[in-house]
Amino acid sequence: MKITKEIVEKTAHLARLEFDDVERDKMIHELQQMVDWMDQLYEVDTEGVEPLTNMSYEINVLRKDKKGSHLLHQETFKNAPEHNGELFKVPKVINK
Repeated sequence: MKITKEIVEKTAHLARLEFDDVERDKMIHELQQMVDWMDQLYEVDTEGVEPLTNMSYEINVLRKDKKGSHLLHQETFKNAPEHNGELFKVPKVINK
């Protein structure tokens, strides 16, 4: 597949991107390299190779859920630096 100026411009329009001529030419070159690499993969003989469903054959070892005790409401705040008796108080991290 040949990456053309038209393909890049249409894709840029759909993605709401803007390129000048230099950036567009660079994008054409980089996309063409990706397509060429994918074309090389089509040449690999995969006859008799089973498709992978996972990257590892390891199996997760899961434990059974066990019923246990839980902390009382006031004990949850015992080591909290700040709380109001109902909620933990944390520093503001988002400024709007």
